[in-house]
Amino acid sequence: MAHTKLTQADFDAMREKYDNDPKNKVLQRSVMKNGINNTAKDNRVVAKLNHTYSVEIDTGKVSNQKRSGRCWLFSLLNVLKHDFAKRYDVKDFELSQSYLFFWDKVERANIFYDRIIDTADKPFDDRELRCYLAAPGADGGEWGMAVALVQKYGVMPTSAFPESNVTEDTSDLKEVLNRKLRRDAMVLRDMIHSGKSDAEIAEKRKEMLKEVYKIAGFACGVPRETFTFEYRDDKQNYHVDADITPKQFFDKYFEIDLDDYVVLGNYPNRKMEQLFRNKAGQNVVGGRQVEFLNMPMDVLKDAAIAQLKDGETVWFANTVTEQSDRQNGLLDDDLYRRAELFDIDMNMDKAQRLDYYDNIPNHAMTLTGVDIVDDKPTKWKVENSWGEKVGEKGYFVMADNWMDNNVFEVIVNKKYLTDSQRQLLEQTPVDLDPWAAV
Repeated sequence: MAHTKLTQADFDAMREKYDNDPKNKVLQRSVMKNGINNTAKDNRVVAKLNHTYSVEIDTGKVSNQKRSGRCWLFSLLNVLKHDFAKRYDVKDFELSQSYLFFWDKVERANIFYDRIIDTADKPFDDRELRCYLAAPGADGGEWGMAVALVQKYGVMPTSAFPESNVTEDTSDLKEVLNRKLRRDAMVLRDMIHSGKSDAEIAEKRKEMLKEVYKIAGFACGVPRETFTFEYRDDKQNYHVDADITPKQFFDKYFEIDLDDYVVLGNYPNRKMEQLFRNKAGQNVVGGRQVEFLNMPMDVLKDAAIAQLKDGETVWFANTVTEQSDRQNGLLDDDLYRRAELFDIDMNMDKAQRLDYYDNIPNHAMTLTGVDIVDDKPTKWKVENSWGEKVGEKGYFVMADNWMDNNVFEVIVNKKYLTDSQRQLLEQTPVDLDPWAAV
């Protein structure tokens, strides 16, 4: 089909149609003055999103990832700190995201070098290679990546490894690592193409990784091998545990077995009741695989509700930028009636939006409550990691319709699955392409 060139006749037709509808001028003035979302906002939706829940876990103050993409780390550590708070009576205890972030930079560079060496025979326009080079210094991630770090390196309290200027705003670090890792990829590919020995390549790779370690050390600080854990519980009792390693700290103070937890996904553009694996998402060589069991949405909800009723919070992945009022902490799929405002058809189902890259996971948060009416969830309490100045002291309220269309994964203990659902976890996973959005 021939390409279409716009002409003056086309412009005249557009203008005539626009001018012939008198309400367009009124709406133009409103949108220009107030913006699209403020004009399209449905206040009836706002009224129903109150902060009352039939099932609610007391979780204390929220954390703040600030200008970083570490929500996946915050959400896992939120789950862990809630368990610690309940077990040891310390409500506002905080675990160090910076500690795991440091090791993620080193591990992610290490696996990046492997991928560059493995694809050295591919041309520059190869889709897999381009995927690896797109953002090697990025700081986003997934549940399986966070678990891999915790299982290998343990955890530390924030008091022992605090935030830095760089961890609170990772933009400069991403820029440095993107350039450094891409140049490293160039050097490794050139060495392989020029016939350098495996020993020479391995030695150069070690030098490169030491440089990444230095960059991460400057940005985050270098983790100590041991630390002293001191705290007062909510009854003002003093506790101290000296010279403990991060791994010993996790094993001693956290009874949660992360291997008992599975990722339930809801990607309706893919086969249901199928286990999928994203090998390109793995960050630790030999660590936890990035996998999800694709299931209908009611399975995700039932498992999440069961876990919440047992007093345990739930990590989940979502598209937080869609139909979201960040300042007021509101998530509802009917919050902004943009199609109605412009009188256009914007309807796409969840599968279609995934296929056309209109809706992909971009954030992780924590479910801490749910409101159940007539045995059906109506809204959910969400702990975000954007500080206390948004939402209700950092907590968002999520309508159930928003969950249907914008939540893609929940992390639950396998015990909340049926026997037949657990059997699905035994199947051989289908590997996703490295460039797959999900």
